[in-house]
Amino acid sequence: MYEPGSIVTERTYYAHSNGEEEQRGWQRLDDHLTATAERASAFLQTAGYGELGRVAGLLHDLGKYTDGFQARLAGDGARVDHSTAGARVAIDTYGPTLGKMLAFCIAGHHAGLANGTNGKDITALADRLGSKVATPDRVWKQEIALPGPVGPPRVKPRSRETAAFSAALLVRMIFSALVDADFLDTEAYYAGGTGKPIPRGEHPALIELQTRLDAHLNDLGKNRSDTKTRPINSLRSKVLAHVRKEAVQPRGLFTLTVPTGGGKTLTSLAFGLDHALRHGLERVIYVIPYMSIIEQTAAVFREAIREQDEDPADFVVEHHSTFDEERISTREARNKLRLAMENWDAPIIVTTAVQFFESLFANRPSRCRKVHNIANSVVILDEAQTLPLHLLRPCVAALDELARHWRTSVVLCTATQPALTQADGFPGGFENVRELAPDPPRLYTALRRTRIQDAGTLDDAELADRLRESPQALCIVNTRRHARELYEQLGDTEGSCHLSTLMCAAHRREALKAVRTRLEEGEALRLIATSLVEAGVDVDFPVVWRAAAGLESIIQAGGRCNREGRRDTGDVFVFEPTGDEGRKPPPAVAQNADAARTILRQFPDDPAALEAIQAYFRQLYWVKGDEALDSKDIMRLISEQRRRLDFPFETIAREFRLIDEIQVPVVTPWRGAKGTDDTAERLLEKLKHVERPGWIARRLQPYIVQIGRAARNRLLAAGAVEVVRKADFGDQFVRLVNADLYQEDTGLSLENPTYRRAEGLVY
Repeated sequence: MYEPGSIVTERTYYAHSNGEEEQRGWQRLDDHLTATAERASAFLQTAGYGELGRVAGLLHDLGKYTDGFQARLAGDGARVDHSTAGARVAIDTYGPTLGKMLAFCIAGHHAGLANGTNGKDITALADRLGSKVATPDRVWKQEIALPGPVGPPRVKPRSRETAAFSAALLVRMIFSALVDADFLDTEAYYAGGTGKPIPRGEHPALIELQTRLDAHLNDLGKNRSDTKTRPINSLRSKVLAHVRKEAVQPRGLFTLTVPTGGGKTLTSLAFGLDHALRHGLERVIYVIPYMSIIEQTAAVFREAIREQDEDPADFVVEHHSTFDEERISTREARNKLRLAMENWDAPIIVTTAVQFFESLFANRPSRCRKVHNIANSVVILDEAQTLPLHLLRPCVAALDELARHWRTSVVLCTATQPALTQADGFPGGFENVRELAPDPPRLYTALRRTRIQDAGTLDDAELADRLRESPQALCIVNTRRHARELYEQLGDTEGSCHLSTLMCAAHRREALKAVRTRLEEGEALRLIATSLVEAGVDVDFPVVWRAAAGLESIIQAGGRCNREGRRDTGDVFVFEPTGDEGRKPPPAVAQNADAARTILRQFPDDPAALEAIQAYFRQLYWVKGDEALDSKDIMRLISEQRRRLDFPFETIAREFRLIDEIQVPVVTPWRGAKGTDDTAERLLEKLKHVERPGWIARRLQPYIVQIGRAARNRLLAAGAVEVVRKADFGDQFVRLVNADLYQEDTGLSLENPTYRRAEGLVY
């Protein structure tokens, strides 16, 4: 431990410089440490860890009390390790347990959370603590008052096995609070120097948003006058009223089990706002599994709670890679949105499961700084059955830990509730889960609007004939290639159309708009699509065909059939496609389909019944086995460090990936059905000249198609695409130059990279 000493110099130490000579306006180091400590403490206070945040903030830049760093600030020195000194003081002062937890955060507040030992890209904590760095000037002890002995963490794990997981999440929370506090104080200092305020915060209060939502729901109830859909609308209203009454329940774990079409989206938002206000929680975080529906859900929220001419950045942060800034009207609001995306400081967050869970297991400061704002929130997991099987155990453990120790209420929201409780036999499953919906079995019976039937084996020609028998029908298949080839099989069949992720987002939005118009006007329509339409896409077909898949997918497909209850019943046919490799589902889907076949045999009369769904998930988890539910060994990597706390944070961040296959973007030249949308072309032209392309990347997102890296390499080799300014931006921007490969009806074709339209070859 450093011995108390007296001031050995009258020198002033600084944290940041503004380039002014004679250090005019430079930020004093003690001011920065104190301000960072206050912010970090405030972030963790509600969970009871304010003092840990304070210590981390006070010590994080202790290495700046050195000649070397001060010379660097003046522009006259080499790079200096200014983090390790504070990490050492943390261990010397607070011991090998609490001190090490703080040391991880302090040592990594720029480079990221390292492994305890055996680092790869980031030097391991043990190596950093043993390295040679300059000793801070003892004046720091006169300027910084460290808290006295800090008690051990208040976390009470469920068992000895979960103790390490609890400790690891505590480290992540302290790290997040420290990184965010450091960013914010540094940002405020530099903004003060420019005289330009940073547009953070000042969002409407949760109670204001609740009032707006109440008004919207009242108007919605008055406008639902269609006599054919009145029964289902009445049920939706009853579900909403019941769930809102449940908001008074204590914080914790909840399920919201409502059949498709039962109004879960606005009902869950209403619960989230009511529950947050009741228990002093700060925000509602809505986690969505699919990129294809996140914008739609965010739009529903904005419509429900946006006042006229108000920028959505004021209350909804839509955090994902495809956010379209054209929807935000002012530069200030766009800046505000980008800043709020960094740390989720907004009342409503709409994000993806990838962003949410990978942030919880990340180690980089930029990805982690939002994590502390997940605490003290309501987290709603939309379509909870889509949690990734290969990482299901660590995902469940993280949600359980948030609910137990971080003032977070978690709502698993779905029509097909996965069997994730201890009572279901799930290893490390949830306990004390409360259902929000009123009598789910009775609700299911009341909202049953379809019959699921086994249609046997069909080739494409037979399937096309069956689709022609219905004036309006939806067919969902498992691969993009199958969707395109089945669409081609339909030929000139009246009303045939196609939808897949080989179409860019802007194209899909326009195609769905045309689909809804045809449905509403009773025109002929045979839609061939991939699973992107199964969740959150509000369409209503009398007949749905679904290629063999998991039971949750079959039931979700059924949610697009007789959705509004205008018919006595709707027909959902499950078929086994025949043909070449392009008809076979991906391995993960195939395994789910095998489990579904078992359930379809066991429950032939009603495979969508709640007991059938529960049996399906039990069967699926049993077939997979415990190891397959944590294929990257995340739980073991953490639990084996229960005594030493040498958590492998860097390794875990590298291994924890919800999506195994890396998808890469191709910018398409799609111009809209009328050929008048030149947005992508204009942005690509501007890209030739800009230094910082971030704003262009965001605005190009609606025109991007995500494909596998191997497929993009084939396009590159054929000259069908080209990399834009590779020397400056790497392969971030790859544009399609062979426009003939992008079809108005099917999107990007990957089968023949050298394809050219015949008319384009005429000279």
